Amino acid sequence: MKIKVGIVGCGSICQYRHAPEYANNPNVQIVAFYDPNEERAEKMVEKYGGYVAKSYEEIIEDPNIDAISDCSTNEMHHIVTCKALRNNKHVLCEKPMAISVELAEEMVKASNETGKILMIDHNQRLAAGHIKAKEILKSGELGRVLTFHTVFGHKGPEYWSVNKSNSTWFFNKNRSVLGVAGDLGIHKIDLIRYLLEDDIVEVSSFESTLDKKDDKGNKIEVSDNMVCILRTEKGSLGTAAFSWTYYGNEDNSTTLYCEKGIMKIYGDPSYQIIITKFNGDEILYRTGAIQTNDNQTSTGIIDEFISSILEKRRPLITGEDGLKVLKVVFAAIESSKKGIKIRL
Repeated sequence: MKIKVGIVGCGSICQYRHAPEYANNPNVQIVAFYDPNEERAEKMVEKYGGYVAKSYEEIIEDPNIDAISDCSTNEMHHIVTCKALRNNKHVLCEKPMAISVELAEEMVKASNETGKILMIDHNQRLAAGHIKAKEILKSGELGRVLTFHTVFGHKGPEYWSVNKSNSTWFFNKNRSVLGVAGDLGIHKIDLIRYLLEDDIVEVSSFESTLDKKDDKGNKIEVSDNMVCILRTEKGSLGTAAFSWTYYGNEDNSTTLYCEKGIMKIYGDPSYQIIITKFNGDEILYRTGAIQTNDNQTSTGIIDEFISSILEKRRPLITGEDGLKVLKVVFAAIESSKKGIKIRL
């Protein structure tokens, strides 16, 4: 049985990740593409087959389509995803899942009421180094995580997005809304929840627009940097930094300081996990480099989404997971604006 898929939005995330990963899955048939820029959709059809839809509604309402990837822009996610769920489609939605907590709650409600799968593309959970790191943590080898530091930064979306310019929608307040926190921060907050099997309950943060300008030379209206202090429900403390102004190599690293040693994940080019035990012993793991904007490898997200449909089970990253992370992001933004710590 092949799952028939339609993709809404044909920007970089579709071109580099969703479309090729669907094409490589033997249980998938790509049926349709839609993008407001019809030429982008046409190029996808030339490469992967299917038809060019004239609207996203055409894909959503096609009775032959079982599932969609919602690769639209942030302000459209709740609209496209809710309509798709209520038209009997399973949905893999890009992150951030919505531009407000209330809209994300509507998406979860639509999934629950229809019984259709809603999966959010927090793909860091499926990186080989993170899977191995969680396995090590669960073994108890390092004991409890006491503190942590996680970071995600690169040169900025103008180097990644489809038009490769400062006119990117990521810099548009009305479309991006959340800036770097919604683009990069949301990944690392979800990762900490996943690795620690713990929820973030308190946040204090700073955010600012330090350097980015739009195509008219004006300072962008969303933040290009955020730094957070986080407390988890079980008592772990940590810091998190997200940036669009790392003008060198991408940094996507996490360090966990545990009762019996330290684990550094994706902080070294040769060894993806480095563990230093309390007694000084060092253990090195090679799991393969994490995917970056310059190193496009399979995320595993599409395979997980399709498997969850075929196996009729909850996906690894649910709508509820996306909602919890979004609440932390909005708490961080509120903390920065008000200059106070926020309890979730």
